[in-house]
Amino acid sequence: MTGPLTAVTGASGAVGGRVAERLARTGVPVRLLGRDPARLPDLPGADRAPAAPYGDAEAMRRALEGAHTLFLVSAHESPDRVREHITAVDAAVAVGVERIVYVSFQGAAPDATFTFARDHWHTEAHIRTADLRHTFLRDNWYLAGLPAMAGADGVLRGPGGDGRVAAVAHEDIADAAAAVLLDESTAHDGRGYDLTGPEAFTLAEAAEELSRVTGRSIRYVPETVEEAYASRAGYGAPEWEVAGWVTSYEAIAAGELATVSDAVPTLTGHPAMSFAEYLAANPDSYRHLLPGV
Repeated sequence: MTGPLTAVTGASGAVGGRVAERLARTGVPVRLLGRDPARLPDLPGADRAPAAPYGDAEAMRRALEGAHTLFLVSAHESPDRVREHITAVDAAVAVGVERIVYVSFQGAAPDATFTFARDHWHTEAHIRTADLRHTFLRDNWYLAGLPAMAGADGVLRGPGGDGRVAAVAHEDIADAAAAVLLDESTAHDGRGYDLTGPEAFTLAEAAEELSRVTGRSIRYVPETVEEAYASRAGYGAPEWEVAGWVTSYEAIAAGELATVSDAVPTLTGHPAMSFAEYLAANPDSYRHLLPGV
């Protein structure tokens, strides 16, 4: 295998795993990183790093030694997520990594409605101060999340109002990321790409599409913010996590996730997947909504 080494974090997850598989398929050197090495995929030609939690600077430096590029998938949401990201970025700089491609979020800003999008902005800001090349891939909502958010009662509820969301498929994110990572030119340096689907739709329209494929009535019930917090109180999740859930819908209502980008087709050479196409290709995603299940 020839070429510079790319380290892929979150390689056991939905984004990192798909990106790692695409890179390995091309024959470029790949190192897989994750908190639990036992969960990392077995890919031809790829080597697996020892356990490398983002917040462990020494482990991250060890795992990134010799890497040219770091594909940094954002950490699981937590109150310490920005600190963990900063530790990982600083570890990369310390061992001479030359480029970071970071998975961010569309509309990342210090005052974004979606609280977790603020974490992404702070991470982007830190990466910009580091002495290395960088590219930001700003994902919209995942298409996979839409059927998952509908309960077994056939109701998708949240304070999304009539706002629209340009949700995107994991497959398209992975294709776009691989295209950027495999391009060794400086064309993507300092760039941020909004990765979206081909259209923006309301949550009511998402429910209609789910009704069509499941053959049962799936409804969107718009909640007030107060109702949203109350309906999620029973999950026993910490306050910061519930705020993330609720504000993700509020960001849709505010129009912050409605912009459709041409980045996926531009980077990949193929159209972005629509919600209908996603459901046709992933029937397991809505199996819990089928009649009689």
